[in-house]
This record gives sequence, C-alpha cells and structure tokens, in this order.
Amino acid sequence: MLSTHDIRRRIRSITSTAQITKAMQMVAASKMRKAQQVALAGHPFVRLLYRMQRAATTRAPEFTHPLLVAREVRRRAVILAGADKGLCGALNSNVFRIAAQFDPQSTVFITAGRRAAQFIAHSGRRLVAEFPYADTPQFAEARAIAAFARDLFLEREVDQVQVVATHFINTLTQQPFSLEYLPVGEIKALKLEGLEPAEELAHVTEFRCEPSVEVLLGYLLSHYLNIYLYQVLLDAKASEQSARMVSMKNATDNAERLIKDLTLEYNKVRQGNITKELLDIAGGQADSA
Repeated sequence: MLSTHDIRRRIRSITSTAQITKAMQMVAASKMRKAQQVALAGHPFVRLLYRMQRAATTRAPEFTHPLLVAREVRRRAVILAGADKGLCGALNSNVFRIAAQFDPQSTVFITAGRRAAQFIAHSGRRLVAEFPYADTPQFAEARAIAAFARDLFLEREVDQVQVVATHFINTLTQQPFSLEYLPVGEIKALKLEGLEPAEELAHVTEFRCEPSVEVLLGYLLSHYLNIYLYQVLLDAKASEQSARMVSMKNATDNAERLIKDLTLEYNKVRQGNITKELLDIAGGQADSA
C-alpha cells in the first residue's frame, strides 16, 4: 500500500498534467471553431465545382486532355495529408494505415504536414516532396501541391495520383479516405462529398463554350484540382483540431477522475494511520494503568 507521502506526490503530478491538458484543450477548441467554419463553408462550393467538371467533361465526348487520360498503373503517387503535431487520438494512425496499404516498390509519396513526412521516412517509403501547411491553410499551399502532382502525372513519372486524407464530418467524427485524384474522373467515394452520381447528370442540356471547349475545360480542370486539394487541407486541419480537442478533454477528464480516486485513497490511508495511532495511545495508557 502506498504511503500518504507517495499518494500526495502522485496527486500533485497528475494535477500538473491535468492543467497542461486543460490548457491544450482550450487552445485546440479556439482553433477548432475557426477551422471547422472554414472547412464546412467550402463543402458546397467543392460539390458544385465537381458537378460542373463532370457535366462539362462527360457532355463533350470529343474533348481530350492529358489530365483525363487513364493509363495502366505501373507507378503511383500518393498525396498524404496528415497533422503537424500529435496528441490528436487515432487521427494520424487511421490515415497512415491506409497509406501503408500501397505497394512501397511502386509508390512515391507527396506529404502535407510534418507527421505525414515523419511516417514516410520512418517506414522506409520514398518521399519525393514535403509541403508544410499552416493552421489556417492557404490556397497557395494547396496550389503548390496540386501543381507538383500534375507535373508528375503529365511527365509520365507516375500513372496515377491518389489522395489519402481525412474528411471532416463533425467534432466527433473524422473519416479517413483514399480516392483517385489523377486522372480526373468520377470520384468513387462520392459519399464523402454528399453527392450522388445521378445528381450530376440529371438534366442534360445543350451548351456552347466561348472561346472554345478546349480552353474552357482545360482551365476548369486545373482550377478544380487546385480547389479540391485546398478543401482536403481545410478538412485535414479541421479534423486535426477537433480530434486534439476531444483527446485533450478525455485526458483531462481521466486525470480528474484519477485525482478523485487518489484523494479518496489518501483519506482512507490517513484515517487508518490516525486510528492506529489512537489505538496505540489507548493501549499504552491501559498498560501503564
């Protein structure tokens, strides 16, 4: 059984830890609100842009573009978006578990976030580019990643580009996913965007393009890829802050429960010591009498 001194020392140590986790919870909560608002605000625009892209490319069968050409996949690139820091529960490990399923011999990785780069380095996989992104992701950061991935695909260094990241749903739910980024086509994981395949082609109408189909759709494809990857970064950051807030709240609650249990144990031990001392005093008085 622990002594009262040992129990007091453990209580002080856990109290200090609880203060740290509480402070981290408050910081994550303040960042989480802004990150969630930005991520959720972008979802409708990305869905609309996706519908525009699919409607335009499927209704112009004569249109061809290098970003639409599907090739036999001999070499693949994966854009892996992870968190910059830890202490966010199973968020990183869930994403990295998906990334680990790709064949390391035929896959190269483009990472966003320090934890993603560390995972690739420690697992012995090939990292071709590492991109940082801020607590509030900027469009220029996403555009740089998208441009690098496009160059790899257009120069035939890879035959396919996948995105592995986390889709933000709400504070308690963040869903890891993997989807095909290049060549541009129908997103297989449409449920992540809340879009049904039939919705995009429900109304077929005739349209004209000025100045030409090639110019318009060429611009639309590049812009769509940039914006979609920007939304991926926004979702990743919102997921990170939400997961960290929940994780730190759970850690604080666990510490407070442990402090209560230790305090109860301390009181029991202290009461037992007092009772023992009283019995010793009473026994001594009885012997002297």
